[in-house]
Amino acid sequence: MVADPVTRFVRSGKVRDLYTLDHDRLLLVASDRISAFDVVLPTTIPDKGRVLTGLSRFWFRETDTIIPNHLEGTDPGGLPGAVATALGDLRGRMMICRRARPLPVEIIVRGYLSGSGWKDYRASGRVCGIPLPVGLRESDRLPEPLFTPSTKAEVGHDENIDFDAMVGLVGPDIAEQARDIALALYGFGAAHAERAGIILADTKFELGLVGDDPEGSERLILIDEVMTPDSSRFWDAAAYEPGRAQASFDKQFVRDWLERQPWDKAPPGPALPAEVVEGTRARYVEAFERITGASFDRYLAADTLE
Repeated sequence: MVADPVTRFVRSGKVRDLYTLDHDRLLLVASDRISAFDVVLPTTIPDKGRVLTGLSRFWFRETDTIIPNHLEGTDPGGLPGAVATALGDLRGRMMICRRARPLPVEIIVRGYLSGSGWKDYRASGRVCGIPLPVGLRESDRLPEPLFTPSTKAEVGHDENIDFDAMVGLVGPDIAEQARDIALALYGFGAAHAERAGIILADTKFELGLVGDDPEGSERLILIDEVMTPDSSRFWDAAAYEPGRAQASFDKQFVRDWLERQPWDKAPPGPALPAEVVEGTRARYVEAFERITGASFDRYLAADTLE
């Protein structure tokens, strides 16, 4: 906890630690923790937090014409001295963010049939209640991207909900805006990733409300992280072959190893062996470099995406 009279610790998520800086701003610090099956594992992935932060910074910059976002700064020199001292080396893993009121739903867009969507389709011919053509295979590209929101569970697993249920939680106007924004973000991200040889199979967004509209109403902004290996499925386009699981640049590598272990997916999770740690880091770094076009070593040394 930071012993600063203004800055205070708010909470730790599975990956990020959140602090309040003042009435209008928060400090978001991405750790190297990794979670799988909703369990934080005891082994960290070196520099993982910097990959997530660097990629989010890139996407925030590239998508601000689609929707404004919460990022206000990334320089540790802009923090109170006591904060920087207490938290250590924050270069590349911190974001000073505007406060927002997060929507109580996860905003998920699926472009390909994978994960829980594939399981849902095999059981019902639908994904999150949306009917799909018969005969689709695992990892097939969907006829069009699907907007599939879910709840945010305080404990346990999130649950998929349909659009009408989302309307009941946030109202029709916000639900429709969120759907349109999410589909636009996914379309932009998928096209950019494709040029880098990566398929963006699906991804999760976080949206929040701020109240600075001249007419006094609230508006949506993009918050948290954006199209990272933690929040997305990134597949190698060169190795893509429908009908099976895909080679990926995300934490599926960790999930696959865990699935082979005698573990009931309840805390505590098993420690990861060195080869899984190294393989995960390499996949995250490759995703960073392909998507941003920047050197990760330079990002570590100079905290820059140029």
